[in-house]
Amino acid sequence: MSGAAPIIDGSTIQGPTVKSPTIKGWCPGALRPMESGDGWVVRVRPRAGRLSQDQARGIAALSAAHSNGLIDLSARANVQLRGVTMASHAPLIDGLRALGLLDESTQAESQRNVTLAPFWARGDGAHDVALDLSAALTSPSAPRLPSKFGFVVDMGVAPILRNIAADIRIERISGGALIYGQGAQTGAMVPLAQAVQTALHLAQWFVDAGGIGADGRGRMAGLLAQGRAAPAAFAQCAVPAALPFAPHIGLHKAGALVGFEFGQMQAETLAKLAGLGPLRITPWRMVLIEGAQTMPTLAHVITDADDQMLRVIACTGAPACIQAHGPTRDLARALAPHIPQGQVCHVSGCAKGCAHPTAAALTLTATPSGFDLVQNGRAGDTPTLAGLAPSYIPQALNAL
Repeated sequence: MSGAAPIIDGSTIQGPTVKSPTIKGWCPGALRPMESGDGWVVRVRPRAGRLSQDQARGIAALSAAHSNGLIDLSARANVQLRGVTMASHAPLIDGLRALGLLDESTQAESQRNVTLAPFWARGDGAHDVALDLSAALTSPSAPRLPSKFGFVVDMGVAPILRNIAADIRIERISGGALIYGQGAQTGAMVPLAQAVQTALHLAQWFVDAGGIGADGRGRMAGLLAQGRAAPAAFAQCAVPAALPFAPHIGLHKAGALVGFEFGQMQAETLAKLAGLGPLRITPWRMVLIEGAQTMPTLAHVITDADDQMLRVIACTGAPACIQAHGPTRDLARALAPHIPQGQVCHVSGCAKGCAHPTAAALTLTATPSGFDLVQNGRAGDTPTLAGLAPSYIPQALNAL
């Protein structure tokens, strides 16, 4: 939609001049935390997305002792502790090191961006590939990649992480592995034992081909969109189509998949989950309790696949995020009953859309003038309606 956008009183406004959110170009880590409105955000990156019971209990105890007790799950299957201070950071790091959850340096930490599809089974090779790739990315000979450059290991019977952001994908095909760059139509088909080496080869090509800009940023899809062709080995096999996948709360062969409001839990909730089994952190901001054969009965844990809170996604919002133009989660809770089953509404504190970078059926983006509503788009896209007051939004949604 171009030109003026309607607002709630029936008048029109030209698009407001909104200060663009700051894009840092890197993600927080444990050794390199990121400042937010409620203190430092410390991101813990479990290897292959898995926490042993001792590690999960340890994170819960460290969160209670050295942060504000809130734990976020990220879209890259990581765990974030909020409200860390300058004084509490050092003992927190000591505790994480004792749990085996730290990298040797900030460089190694920033390179180890590997997301593993959580339904792997022992012996199927997927977990081993993810661990081997993680180790290889932190070696001195590994390509120096942008800190947001990521790998997905998605080696089930059919891929389920196609809608998760990545730069290089490793999928299963014909008993081997298919490796390809995000945005490519073809990839390299290799034996499973060569998957890690082949993925690193593609990553090195990305660096050598000029995929990293002067600002140190760069993504594979952007480089391929410029018409750069990957090495011939990555043109040998077409990337097969995949059916859309939505995670289903409930029992699976690998265990019990549970959710949380906005992918956030209290430290005590993590401690209780740790008592049920090892935990696999998923990129859907859910947790798979490994080996569980019954659903847990814990407060503040979503175990019903039809729970209306699964229809809304919201970032931390103001005041906990210094870039947010307004609160988000109370609004999302109020909107949940108005969202049809099967649809998702994303409430974002700014145009970055951190909680849901891809398109949603409905997106509400906070601005200094109210909330902009985007249909079938992302937080920074051109809105259908602009400057909506929170109290009016349910009426606006019902009118669509």
